[in-house]
Amino acid sequence: MLNLAALLEDGARTTPDRDCLVFGDLRLNYALVDMIANQVANLLVARGIAPGDRVALASPNTPYFPFVYFGALKAGAVVVPLNVLLTSREIAYHLRDSGAKALFAFAGTPELPLGERAFAAFRETETCELYIDLPATPGATESTIEGAETLWAALDGRPGTFSTVRTEADDTAVIIYTSGTTGSPKGAQLSHMNLLFNAVASDALFERTEHDVYLTVLPLFHIFGQTTMLNCGLYRHATLVLQPRFDGDEALSLMEKEGVTVFAGVPTMYWGLLGATGEHDIAGIAKRLNVAVSGGSALPAELARQVKERFGVEILEGYGLSETSPVVSFNNPRVKAKPGSIGLPIWGVEMKLVDSEFNDVEGEGPGEIAVRGHCVMKGYHNRPDADELVFRDGWFRTGDIARRDEDGFFFIVDRSKDMIIRGGYNVYPRELEEVLMTHPDVSLAAVVGVRHETHGEEIKAYVIREEGSELTERQLVEWAKERLAGYKYPRLVEFRDELPMTATGKILKRELR
Repeated sequence: MLNLAALLEDGARTTPDRDCLVFGDLRLNYALVDMIANQVANLLVARGIAPGDRVALASPNTPYFPFVYFGALKAGAVVVPLNVLLTSREIAYHLRDSGAKALFAFAGTPELPLGERAFAAFRETETCELYIDLPATPGATESTIEGAETLWAALDGRPGTFSTVRTEADDTAVIIYTSGTTGSPKGAQLSHMNLLFNAVASDALFERTEHDVYLTVLPLFHIFGQTTMLNCGLYRHATLVLQPRFDGDEALSLMEKEGVTVFAGVPTMYWGLLGATGEHDIAGIAKRLNVAVSGGSALPAELARQVKERFGVEILEGYGLSETSPVVSFNNPRVKAKPGSIGLPIWGVEMKLVDSEFNDVEGEGPGEIAVRGHCVMKGYHNRPDADELVFRDGWFRTGDIARRDEDGFFFIVDRSKDMIIRGGYNVYPRELEEVLMTHPDVSLAAVVGVRHETHGEEIKAYVIREEGSELTERQLVEWAKERLAGYKYPRLVEFRDELPMTATGKILKRELR
């Protein structure tokens, strides 16, 4: 037997009185979180949810997420986390595609009425039989959504003990849907072994304190936050400080108040920390913060330099995907780290470079990263056609282009789909973004290819200027021209006050295109 819920159960046994979750003024210890998860498991069994049934969960970073996540796992169900920004139509697609029989959805706020969208999707989805409202007000037993039942009303009188259902290592624990940049989103089936091994192997990379405090702002519905924050944190018996939506000033205030020791984020979150304007005890924050991790997208070297200069901590970059649980490689600080690298494969994982025909690429490359090991998904849910495209002899091809140095460290060049072909030359946007970020008047940059009559594609940079800067398009183009080959530098520059981002903080290049 292997069930991912053991992460929470072990903490409830060994550190029952330690704060597990901190949410605003609410502090919940391990014993209480486990008890509520047991009540959720009892609720699911009583309502006819059987082992293997899918349970959808749409919630930002609130205590509801771990309550339902581990409650469903205890009941032997499969958790289907949903992005809280999905429209009603998109939620309905995920419910139908996964065959979910239950949906737990956060009520939301007037600005973000998630519950209304989720309930509308539930009513038009024949496979889904149970809807539970996660109310914005803790403990509320009456729903603001007509016809919906709140979690607290449904849990009333449920036992706080539960015998976890027997699940095997290869049973599916979670179905994570990919972003769907190339067609409809696909559900990556991650097993209990995938997720548990990835959490344990990732945790082993760091020397931690006796009692770590994680600032959990990475969305838990995304696999990066789920593994590196929720699962790693509970494995470590850490305290998770939940921040539902990233804000640089609020994040620094929470770091200061709670004594945060571990922070993981995407590059734009570090950019947000640097841009925070409030008064904070930066020296005090830096003294306690001993682990800073970046993933999700490429980390510009200039951004990493600025963070180290201000907070005194070196950002360690890793690499992974939804399909790989997610961590594949990392810059292990106990071995050595190389700036700009995604490091070496973690324990139990292998990486190599392949060409478009899946043939091995020797030497430096570049080539597409292929992966095998305990982290790789079982396959896409009900998509054998998609599996055939990405699997070969146990290896999974990622779609990411990288090169490899003489020490075996991998360096991401770019996503294969982001590569720009200008006049027959391959141009990788990440290289250009790295250069643009070194300009003193550039705060953030994203490079994409746009259609061009003669060159096929032209290079365009979207740029956020530093506050007060009067940098012009022509000045930046000429500056880049001096530092990049003639076929590489951007001919087009558009200045913006902000760039479109996903809920996880990744820049949405498809919108820029």
